[in-house]
Amino acid sequence: MKITICGSTAFILEMETVKKQLESFGHQVAMPPVEFTDGDGKKSRTLDYYKFKKTNPFSDPAFLNNHTQRIIDHFKEVEWPEAVLITNYDKDGIKNYIGPNTLMEMGVAFYLKKPIYLLNPIPEIAWKEEILGMKPMVINRDLKLLV
Repeated sequence: MKITICGSTAFILEMETVKKQLESFGHQVAMPPVEFTDGDGKKSRTLDYYKFKKTNPFSDPAFLNNHTQRIIDHFKEVEWPEAVLITNYDKDGIKNYIGPNTLMEMGVAFYLKKPIYLLNPIPEIAWKEEILGMKPMVINRDLKLLV
């Protein structure tokens, strides 16, 4: 099966581990890049991008353009697969965190009628109702449930 992994870029290393596990089961897997090239041709690690984003929000037009392109690129990756897997780990004191970008990606998958799998249970978060409305399947870290 073709699967796209979505989640906070804070979880990029965990996503990479999940990707390798899914590929060992024979799945084709897409996920956000661990490294990317910005508009100036400079290579950056996704974790460094995440840290910059947290400390310099909205301060750099080039950064915002890059962020816009990353959102568009990942929407295309949500269009590609047969299903999406949300890697929702604990973050910022929230158990099983699903943030705004991931919620948008889930919305795209839902609109495209793609099955949505959550690695962990639905978080207690302000947009829980929207998550429930998309009827994701919680797999409790059992990747073998992706069929």
